[in-house]
Amino acid sequence: MGEAFTLLFTWHNLALLFVGTGLGIIIGAIPGLTASMLIALTLPLTFHMEPVGAVTLLIGEYVGGISGGLITAILLRMPGTPASIVTTFDGYPMAQNNKAERALALGILASVVGGLISWVFLAGMSPALAHFALQFGPWEYFTLVLMALVMLAALAHSSMVKGLLAAVLGMAFALPGIDSSTGSSRLTFGQDFLLSGFGLLPVLIGAFAISQILRDAAAPLAEGKPALPKSRLPIYWSDAKVHGANLLRSSVIGTWIGLLPGIGANIAALMAYTTAKQVSREPERFGTGYEPGVVAGESANNASIGGALIPLITMGIPGSVTEAILIGALTIHNLQPGPLLFQNAPQIAYGIIAAYLVANIFMLVLMWGSVRYIAWLAQIPRAGLLGPILIFCVVGSYAVNNSFADVWVMIAFGVIGLGLEAVRVPLGPFVIGFVLSPIAEEQLRASLMMSDGNVWEILQRPYALFFLALAVLSLFWPVFLARIRNRQGALENEHT
Repeated sequence: MGEAFTLLFTWHNLALLFVGTGLGIIIGAIPGLTASMLIALTLPLTFHMEPVGAVTLLIGEYVGGISGGLITAILLRMPGTPASIVTTFDGYPMAQNNKAERALALGILASVVGGLISWVFLAGMSPALAHFALQFGPWEYFTLVLMALVMLAALAHSSMVKGLLAAVLGMAFALPGIDSSTGSSRLTFGQDFLLSGFGLLPVLIGAFAISQILRDAAAPLAEGKPALPKSRLPIYWSDAKVHGANLLRSSVIGTWIGLLPGIGANIAALMAYTTAKQVSREPERFGTGYEPGVVAGESANNASIGGALIPLITMGIPGSVTEAILIGALTIHNLQPGPLLFQNAPQIAYGIIAAYLVANIFMLVLMWGSVRYIAWLAQIPRAGLLGPILIFCVVGSYAVNNSFADVWVMIAFGVIGLGLEAVRVPLGPFVIGFVLSPIAEEQLRASLMMSDGNVWEILQRPYALFFLALAVLSLFWPVFLARIRNRQGALENEHT
C-alpha cells in the first residue's frame, strides 16, 4: 500500500487525479450528463497513458461525477446524476427556505465522510478477498459471473424479465468474432471488421453518450436557474455529534449495497434515507427540508463507490455500469481485474485504493472552494454541449483502431441504447452482459475441458454451488416478494 501512495504522489498522477475529480464534479452537476458518460468519453484518451495514470484519472472522474450531482439536486431540484435523486427530497426544500448554503455544506461533508468510511472497507477487505478468491477455479468463476448477471437483471429497476432480456441481448452482441477455442470465425456475416468482434469502446460510447445525445436532442429545453449560494458554506463542530450516527449508519449501508451487483448508488441512497426516517424521532419532518435527509442520501451514494470497487478489483465483477467501463480501461492496458491483479500488478490494485482515498480529499477541496462557480456552469443550456460531446464521441471511437467502422458501430449502439430505454429495457444489464459474456464463456469452456464434459462436477465444488444457489435465489426472490404482497393485499381487501 505504501508503494502505491508513493507512485500516486508524483506530480503527473496527482495532476491527473485532480483534473479527473474536477471534470467529474462539473459533469455530475450538469443534469443529463453522467459519470458513466464522462468515463466512456475519456477512455480513448487513456489508451496511450501509463496504466496507473489512466486508472487514476478515471477514479477521479467517478468520485467527482457522483458527488457533483448534489449541486443541482439542491439548487434546481434537478439531480445531476441518478444517485442524487434522494438529495432533492430535503435539499431543495432547504434551498427554498434560504438554507441553500447549509444544504450544500452538509451534502459535501456527508459525501466526503461516506467516501472515507467506504475506503476503510475497501482497503481492509480487498486484499483478504483477493487472497480468498485465489482458491477459485473455472467453475467458481463461471458461477460467480452467472450470479452477477442474474442479480443485476433480477434487480433491474424496470422488471426482472426486461433485465434478463437486456443481459442476454448484451451477451449475444459479444458473440461475433473469432472463437477462442477453435480459431474459426463466427457470426461475422462476411464482414472483416467483425472478425475482432464489436469493440468495447464504440459499444460503451454509443450506448451511453450517443443515446444520451439523441435523447437530449429530442427533449424540450429545461427552464429554471439555480439560486447561486451567496455566502460561505456553514459547518460546525456540533454537526459531528448531531449527525455522526446517521453518517456512520448511512455510509455502512451504502458500502454494503455497493457490494451487490446491479443495485447502484441511487438505491443505496434510498435505503439509507428510508432507514434514517424509520429510526428518527421526527419522521414527519423528512421531505420538508430536514438536514438528516440530506446527510443520509449523500453519505450513502458516495459510500457505494468504495463498496462497488471491492468486487471489481478482487473478483473482476462490476457492480454497476461505471465499473464495467473501468474493466474496459484495465482490459485496454492488458490487465485482468480479479485476485491475480494483486499479484501481477499490485501497483494497479493498490493504486485504485489509494486514488479513491485521495480523490475524496480533492473532491472536498474542489467542491468547498468552487461550488458557486460550478452552480453557475449548471445554467449552461444542454443544447450548447451536445455538439462538442458528439465530436469527442466520433474522435474517440475512431482513434482506437483508426477505423470508421468503429464510428458506425458507435452510432448503431447509440440507436440500440435509445431504443432499449424507449421500451424501458435497462442499459445496465445490457452493457454488463456484453462485458462479462467473454469471461463466462472462457470459464465455462475451461470447466468442461477439465471435467471431460461432465457438468455434474459442479456439485463437488462448494463455492460454485453457493454462487449458483445465490443466482437461483436472486431469480425467484422478486417473484416470491410479489406473491407475498398480493396475498397481503388480498387479506386487507377481505378485512375491509
